Amino acid sequence: MFKTHAFLLILLLVLCTGCKEKIKHDDHFVIYQVNPKTQNIKFYWKNNRNEILKSIEHLKNEVESGNEKLIFAMNGGMFEPDNSPKGLYIENFKILKSIDTLNGSGNFYLPPNGIFYITKDNQAGIVETPKYRQNTIIRYATQSGPMLLINGKINPIFKEESKNLNIRNGVGISENGDVIFAMSKKEINFYSLAQLFKEMGCKNALYLDGFVSRTYLPEKKWIQKDGNFAVIIGIAAPQ
Repeated sequence: MFKTHAFLLILLLVLCTGCKEKIKHDDHFVIYQVNPKTQNIKFYWKNNRNEILKSIEHLKNEVESGNEKLIFAMNGGMFEPDNSPKGLYIENFKILKSIDTLNGSGNFYLPPNGIFYITKDNQAGIVETPKYRQNTIIRYATQSGPMLLINGKINPIFKEESKNLNIRNGVGISENGDVIFAMSKKEINFYSLAQLFKEMGCKNALYLDGFVSRTYLPEKKWIQKDGNFAVIIGIAAPQ
């Protein structure tokens, strides 16, 4: 009897610890975990009239015009002053912007940068840009940087005590293939965002952007519909 009670107590403590960790994450981040096999992740840039969407509000209107409901949306990478994607961008198997393998300044070029992609069979992946190989099965792809996690390890260029703080968002792939999107609710450094994805069991994770970041997630009562960016990652469902 004593052993049974002891086991149950230990189990309860483990479960409570997990609850506290989840609560802590939800206090500091907007998080959405997606099974890409059952939820259709799409990348958007322009509407049906070839106009750049720019904001989540415009994406929502576009989706609703097709008798769908927007479930989730988040800005999906860095962009040029003309609201064109920075680096590789593939939408519906079409390469709309070429891969950028140059050196430069700014977060995009912090080593290494990477590519988040979805294949035609709805498998998601994140890979360092130098290791990316173009393939006809790539349905969507967006390039950004820097990589947050590389093979389960936090990018060594990040410092835990860094004072480089900003609102930040990123994407990671869990061990079971789920896609985890996250945006900080407060200003944080790169290390803290990378640590989040590591704690959530991701092997690879990619930084998407900073102070411009916005997330639309009504199920968690987080609704931001503004914005002025290029690529938007969204999930819609039939009305």
